[in-house]
Amino acid sequence: MIVSHEHKFIFLKTYKTASTSMEIALSGVLGCDDIITPAQADLQSLRATGADGQNYRFVHPAVPKRALWRRLLKRPERYYHPTVGYYEHMPGWRVKLYLGDDIWNSYFKFAFERNPWDRQVSFYHYKTRSKDAPESFEQFMAKGKKARVDNWDIYAIDDSVSVDFVGHYENIDSDFEKAMGAIGFGGRIELPRANVGKSKPNTRTYRDYYSDETNELVASWYPNEISLFDYSY
Repeated sequence: MIVSHEHKFIFLKTYKTASTSMEIALSGVLGCDDIITPAQADLQSLRATGADGQNYRFVHPAVPKRALWRRLLKRPERYYHPTVGYYEHMPGWRVKLYLGDDIWNSYFKFAFERNPWDRQVSFYHYKTRSKDAPESFEQFMAKGKKARVDNWDIYAIDDSVSVDFVGHYENIDSDFEKAMGAIGFGGRIELPRANVGKSKPNTRTYRDYYSDETNELVASWYPNEISLFDYSY
């Protein structure tokens, strides 16, 4: 997640949309007062600026406090915990709250989305990547809330899109270039490929993972983006 005061843009980091690659690309244009949230350790060194995060910790009455039991037990504070201030995959409503209406309304805000059926399969591979004998897709989906990967509440506030541009993973190169053009970097920033998950067999598409039941689950879990962007199975 990035807030650039120097170039007046806000990038909201969604799940399974190559958002880490976008952070790496954008890190090269950030100024010393800009904000970039930390990422997992093996990807931080790829950034040009803010390798381990920059300006993401700050004092604000709305920043959640660490639970007393976590402090007493000396549990680590992870980079994705809301208590750090600005954090990875942070929802837009919280960014707006911290920045204030004037900055939020005047900066160019963008995020990316992906077909939920495809996104769900990518998330399944991500969550089972370290298992020698991973559970089946059907078993994973049966976990319900633990299997969900929601992006809607990152770029929507009060169930309405709150950003100026939502690019599509399916058109990632052209849509990323549109976003770069809007912030004054058209044709000047190359999008790398980072944090790429385990490849699926070439003979399989995301549709091959689904039964009628799991297909309907995705439709029921993500109705907003499916309706708004006309996604289909």
